[in-house]
Amino acid sequence: MIAQNYRLYFERKDADQNMARFYALSIEETLFGQVCLVRRWGRIGTRGRIVQHSFDDEREAVELFLDLLRAKRMRGYRPRPAARHAKRPRLVDGAAAVPLSRGWTGTR
Repeated sequence: MIAQNYRLYFERKDADQNMARFYALSIEETLFGQVCLVRRWGRIGTRGRIVQHSFDDEREAVELFLDLLRAKRMRGYRPRPAARHAKRPRLVDGAAAVPLSRGWTGTR
């Protein structure tokens, strides 16, 4: 059981270098009770790459989480500013509207 939620999303933007990257970290529990550190990164607007590291102990996962956090901060990644007016999902018959291919909207 994970004692605390660990989730972090960073961005690094530099218009001069045409750079718009994201980096996300989270610690989650697997179905088998192991602790898993999930890393996602890539260009903003893409799915990016995903790597998972499994640990038997939460402490080891937190140590790697903090090491990666420090390294990314040193490279210029910063937390994304909070949106002033966050969009809420539109409800259709009690279910959130989900965009489908070719701009159609359906429900999930």
